[in-house]
Amino acid sequence: MSESKAAIFRQAGDQVLREQPLAAAAIAVALGAMATILGAWFFEYALGYAPCPLCLQQRIPYYVVIPLAVIVAAGALSGWPRRWLAAGLAVIALAMLVSAGLGAYHAGVEWKWWAGPTACGGALGEPGSGNLLERAETARIVRCDEAAWRFLGLSLAGWNVLISLALAGAAGWAARIASTGRRDG
Repeated sequence: MSESKAAIFRQAGDQVLREQPLAAAAIAVALGAMATILGAWFFEYALGYAPCPLCLQQRIPYYVVIPLAVIVAAGALSGWPRRWLAAGLAVIALAMLVSAGLGAYHAGVEWKWWAGPTACGGALGEPGSGNLLERAETARIVRCDEAAWRFLGLSLAGWNVLISLALAGAAGWAARIASTGRRDG
């Protein structure tokens, strides 16, 4: 891309930030959430890290937030009523707080601060429902209480807490702007 095209995109981005902060915040949340899900899929499909049940639950808020943030951004750019935008952004912030809570719970399970759900232990099914030895040999057990990967001391669940809180903060800030019309403290 030439420098003049880059300058045009930078100028357009600056203009959206100044004139459409709600749209900018919703776009930032959508992009951040998409990057997070793409990262999770990369770890799963490219690197072979199978997700545990708690990992999969932590993705659900992202699947809600991504399309909702795109809708809110489009609504902000189309001039929707501020109360609708505030409501959408508040739902996004709440969903990301739920994601942070799920991530904190999962990180606590990994650090052995509390027990995880029994579904995370790799149960082999109901007693008497077939050959136990065969089921044990073919079962792929993904434990919730063992972090498969860490970076800077945080597991993926720990990173999810930080990312979710950042996205919740951006959505909450934008919801406040939408409801009050003020950008300052």
